[in-house]
Amino acid sequence: MKAKSNEEIYEFLKPIADSLNIEIVEVSFKMAKNPSLTVYIDKEGGVDLDTCELFHNAINEPLDTLNPYDNPYTLNVSSPGLDRPFKTERDFMRNVGKEVEVKLYASVSGKKFIEGVLKAYDGKVVTVTDGGQDYTLPLSSIVKINKAIKFD
Repeated sequence: MKAKSNEEIYEFLKPIADSLNIEIVEVSFKMAKNPSLTVYIDKEGGVDLDTCELFHNAINEPLDTLNPYDNPYTLNVSSPGLDRPFKTERDFMRNVGKEVEVKLYASVSGKKFIEGVLKAYDGKVVTVTDGGQDYTLPLSSIVKINKAIKFD
């Protein structure tokens, strides 16, 4: 039996996540000494240990029937963390108007790092305002974009 792709696993788990008002951010399989399947989740208001446990219990048995890999693996359900990179359209859209950090492959106006407010996102380009200047950046030019974390 051929192993399932991360995308196939995502599509299989999405209806379960949707029923629990949980968003699957990423599915990642690591083949190592101890193989593991990690499902990163998010939800409105954030993810806590109870949410991870709820989702783990909801997907454990269905994953056994899917049999995504031929060998035994450990199932992990986790929050992607505060500084996780934006991956989905929802990530971008819910952060419009908020402060973000952008790391670039190549300098734009002498900067490879921009911290500012995410003004717009259209699926291919983001606009970030930093110090009154707008930067229009193609997604292909961005190494990583994530919410700016501020500690008071």
